[in-house]
Amino acid sequence: MIQSNFMEKLLDGVEVEWKTLGEVAEIYGGLSGKSKNDFADGNALYISYKNIFDNIEINFDKLESVKVSDSENQHEVKYGDILFTGSSETAEEAGMSSAVTTKFTNKIYLNSFSFGVRFNDDINITPEFSKYLFRSHFMRVEIAKTASGVTRFNISKARFKKILIPIPPLKVQEEIVRILDTFTELTTELTTELTTRKKQYTYYRDKLLSFEEGEVEWKTLGSVVEIQRGKRLVKSELETLGKYAVFQNSMVPLGYYHKSNVKANTTFIISAGAAGEIGYSNVDFWAADDVYFFLHNNKIKSKYLYYFLLTQKTKISSQVRRASVPRLSKMVVEKLIIPIPPLLEQERIVSILDKFDALTSSITEGLPREIELRQKQYEYYRNMLLSFPKQEV
Repeated sequence: MIQSNFMEKLLDGVEVEWKTLGEVAEIYGGLSGKSKNDFADGNALYISYKNIFDNIEINFDKLESVKVSDSENQHEVKYGDILFTGSSETAEEAGMSSAVTTKFTNKIYLNSFSFGVRFNDDINITPEFSKYLFRSHFMRVEIAKTASGVTRFNISKARFKKILIPIPPLKVQEEIVRILDTFTELTTELTTELTTRKKQYTYYRDKLLSFEEGEVEWKTLGSVVEIQRGKRLVKSELETLGKYAVFQNSMVPLGYYHKSNVKANTTFIISAGAAGEIGYSNVDFWAADDVYFFLHNNKIKSKYLYYFLLTQKTKISSQVRRASVPRLSKMVVEKLIIPIPPLLEQERIVSILDKFDALTSSITEGLPREIELRQKQYEYYRNMLLSFPKQEV
């Protein structure tokens, strides 16, 4: 735990300069004059918008290719640069940053919808420090102020250059980086473990639901369980504080309603919009008309059916009609072939998979909860460590 007066002690006797970006750095643009064909068969590498948006430091395993001739005058990315996305659908997400913390020798370029910041040679700011600085809360607030637009918000370079940034001594930068790296490494370790657990879960789920020929009975899903379609609610009928969630065309409730039309512990599939998404609810809910749900019976446990359908998700998705609104036919679901082991075996399979699911997917249990807590802890200390006192004017 970092003490509340940590920053006071860290900054004791040292000066933190504040300068505008325009004073301490140059700004350069991304690739220009490129057509769709240039990205189809490239001879050079470039950093994509998504690579910047998703990462506080550039992921060099996710570089993409573009065709660039020797005669072109394109800006090259260098070690130490800070790259920014140029626009987004909201001002709050415009100007997301990613630092170039890896040294390289080949030519690498920047996506057209992004721009780079390169500090002057006499400015001592490390890229490791910058990757945290420009994602801190106070910097994100300042960057968002430089964006304007209606349906798409673009960063104004003129306003961006006026942003004030703190420049602490290198020793202070290094200490802050050391602390924040510890938090990010822990989160990375937990995320890696979660990915491993999910792979284990998928492996055991598929193994538990794989049966040898003749070992169990196989039937079409439509012949052993009744599939019903939900009932539409008009927008005016939806409530914000109703008792029952209303599922329409995604796994996110469309709203709430004072009645339910589906019992708890029921498996369902979205048939339009996020068509092919598979859900299970342990509470009563309202299924709208873009939802298929499966009635309970004495042959198939609802939770067993849910886990089986997850193994068929790729097959189901491949049968979705890709129109302006993706749709899944009821017939596709009815024709799925499902193994039907004895009920006791179904219960055993469900019990095992429930334990894996609690570890990997639950909001309140297992690794996801731990990752969420660690991420909040990291963000808290990042914002605290990067809150420098401004010089009095």
